Amino acid sequence: MTLDVHPTVVRPASSSDRAEWLRMRHCLWPEVELEDLRCEMERILADALTPVFVMERQDGSLGGFIEAGTRKYADGCSTTPVGYIEGWYVDEDLRGQGVGGMLIRAAEDWAREQGLREMASDTWLDNENSVAAHLKMGYEEVERLIHFAKTL
Repeated sequence: MTLDVHPTVVRPASSSDRAEWLRMRHCLWPEVELEDLRCEMERILADALTPVFVMERQDGSLGGFIEAGTRKYADGCSTTPVGYIEGWYVDEDLRGQGVGGMLIRAAEDWAREQGLREMASDTWLDNENSVAAHLKMGYEEVERLIHFAKTL
């Protein structure tokens, strides 16, 4: 069964969205401790250059979010700074219904308002759903990386 989500609202997140936003952040990043996610949320909310947009369902609960910001540079981009998608999540029951696209457009509109000309993002190599969603929204894969670290 497909839900009709179109009388929904994509809007900037507010402090009253903390519980639902935290729930979704934990779904996106389950390996991160809840307290760490919560502390990061406070920093994000306090910074006008790290906007968060949420998708509000008809019943007032949330069904998705996007966290954006700027970075000095991003692979595949030729301008500086660039807009950057730091986190993008849609609840499973809403996927494939355009919610992710509405969130992306909100972040891109914000970036344009800041005078930015490019938007970038990243995902894990094995996250096929995210890769497909990015490609569907017009993003191009520009590079694949494996990061290394060593404790000294």
